[in-house]
Amino acid sequence: MILYHGSYLEITKPDLKYSRANVDFGRGFYTTPIYEQAVKWCGKFKRSGRNGIVSHYEFDEAAYEELDVLKFDCYSEEWLEFILMCRRGQDNSGYDIVVGGVANDKVFNTVELYFSHLIDKGEAIKRLRYEKPNLQVCFRTEIAIEKYLHFRRSEQV
Repeated sequence: MILYHGSYLEITKPDLKYSRANVDFGRGFYTTPIYEQAVKWCGKFKRSGRNGIVSHYEFDEAAYEELDVLKFDCYSEEWLEFILMCRRGQDNSGYDIVVGGVANDKVFNTVELYFSHLIDKGEAIKRLRYEKPNLQVCFRTEIAIEKYLHFRRSEQV
């Protein structure tokens, strides 16, 4: 499977020490199988006058059988709770890879309403069901990156 990462530079060898904490699936290297989504991730860099670079990777899907992988097939109560835990810095799980929907702008608004206790879990899930999930694959351990994610090329967008 081909995965993409949108940034302002080419990343031939992802290094987790540069990843941010307290994001959707916790500290990790975020990729997507959706090229247009990676291009969109480059937008924030382009708006600040930097280049937009999409790096392409080959992902060895044997990782799904050989590593500890958490996969969310849709926006769900479990997805919402995991996002909440990660964004609060309370994730102590040992997942190597987490796969699931992106909390994009529309989704993020619903998540924020839930986090702020302005809507309950049931209402949040109801709203999220109408959103078309994007997809992100978060590599959270060095072994996941070293053994299963292989840089192929990059391009300026």
